[in-house]
Amino acid sequence: MNWLKKKIPFLIVIAVVLVFFVFMNKKEASSPLSASLISSEPAEPAESPLTVEAIEEKERAAVVDIKGEVVRPGVYEIEEGDRVQDIIERAEGFTEDADVFQVNLAQIVQDEMVVLIPAVGQEGDTADSPAGEQTNNKVKINSATSEELTQLPGIGPAKAEAIIAHRDNHGQFQKAEDLLDISGIGEKTLETLIEHIQVP
Repeated sequence: MNWLKKKIPFLIVIAVVLVFFVFMNKKEASSPLSASLISSEPAEPAESPLTVEAIEEKERAAVVDIKGEVVRPGVYEIEEGDRVQDIIERAEGFTEDADVFQVNLAQIVQDEMVVLIPAVGQEGDTADSPAGEQTNNKVKINSATSEELTQLPGIGPAKAEAIIAHRDNHGQFQKAEDLLDISGIGEKTLETLIEHIQVP
């Protein structure tokens, strides 16, 4: 019995240690940190949304074809508001034979337009060309200047500017009847103009 009494304090210490160990294990298992560490599968990263640039198609570039007496004739991309002078500069300028007096450098260029730079002594007679705006005494309404448009019957400076503004904002005229979209030009005026104008 004496030996048992001597062992009791030792057994109590062992029991306390065991209880403390079991208690700590339960607390550790129930903690959020432990739960995250024993999670069965890692979280998948969120999928990135598509950007606007990735789903939109690139807009078709507007181009003009410059021919004749320029250093580098060919097809050039244009920006809104570009004029004939801008395209000639991109083509590295006139050649020595170019007849610059037939070229309207201030004309605004449009998509699919042909710019013909004639040589001295050559007539600049081509559709959509800034040179030679009149063919067979007809005014090309898709490339004529304000001054040339005012030569048409019933077209004064205000209507000429309205024609050019409509052309710049809505693109080239496809038929003579498109002129009816312009304020101040009615059926009677159009009948008078048809024999004097040229439309592609």
